[in-house]
Amino acid sequence: MSMGKYQVFLRVAACGGFTQAAEELHFTQSGVSHTIAALESELGVPLFVRNRGGVTLTADGRALLPYIQSLCDDALRLEQKAADLRGMETGLVRVATFNSVSVQWLPYLLKSFRAEHPHIEFELLPFVENAELEGAVLSGQADCCFVSLPTTQSLDTWLLHRDQWKVVVSYGHPLAGRDPFPLDALASEPFIYLQEGDDYEVQAVLDRLQVRPNIQYILRDDLSILAMVSNNLGISIMPELELEHCPYPLVACPLPEPFYRNIGIGVKDKTALSLSTRRFVEHTRRWVATHYGQ
Repeated sequence: MSMGKYQVFLRVAACGGFTQAAEELHFTQSGVSHTIAALESELGVPLFVRNRGGVTLTADGRALLPYIQSLCDDALRLEQKAADLRGMETGLVRVATFNSVSVQWLPYLLKSFRAEHPHIEFELLPFVENAELEGAVLSGQADCCFVSLPTTQSLDTWLLHRDQWKVVVSYGHPLAGRDPFPLDALASEPFIYLQEGDDYEVQAVLDRLQVRPNIQYILRDDLSILAMVSNNLGISIMPELELEHCPYPLVACPLPEPFYRNIGIGVKDKTALSLSTRRFVEHTRRWVATHYGQ
């Protein structure tokens, strides 16, 4: 059974349009459109509604989506298991990840991994919230994920790094370098708040310190917050990992007591990993231990 047409369906559904799906799959737009039309004819139901903004799934398409996703996941697991039995280090590892790990770790980690395992490929799936990362692994969308520990769902996990939260101020701020950063200033200075959704990590730090910050801006993007802090629009609380290779002149000050974000890597079942995923998890643990001493 050819999985190609089902993979095209999944990519169009994820992209919301034929053009972007074609670019990501390295197909022509007409090729993608023809594949979807052939699949609709084969299944006997319309899968997408075409409109000026792109395409959206029909009710039938939404009903079939989890079955097609499961079919592709099973086919991938079959291919990887066969490769494992042949003793070949090939396959695809799908990694769910969040911004600071994507920027600060993965370029270097993947480079060193590919030097040892050049035939293993990767698909990186970006998410923002912990629940999304965990859900991607539990649903089979991802093989592993970087995640803040502890998880709320039943993942098997390994602790990688304890990432300390710091108060971030501009380089020329009058309180730059204060150790610890004064609690009264944390409450009175203009504050740029990271919108966290359900993760609640920054808010938990503020609650523990019994501080109600003077919130002036609420943003979801880490890099935008750092840019605004560097332009003296306020202070913020960020994990240290966000500040590595930072393009802006900033100073990180310790909080009155230490708080940490525990970064781990998680899988659905440690005993049922493909060889390629197991190799990646092992390499990641060694790489982080070498570079961060965990």
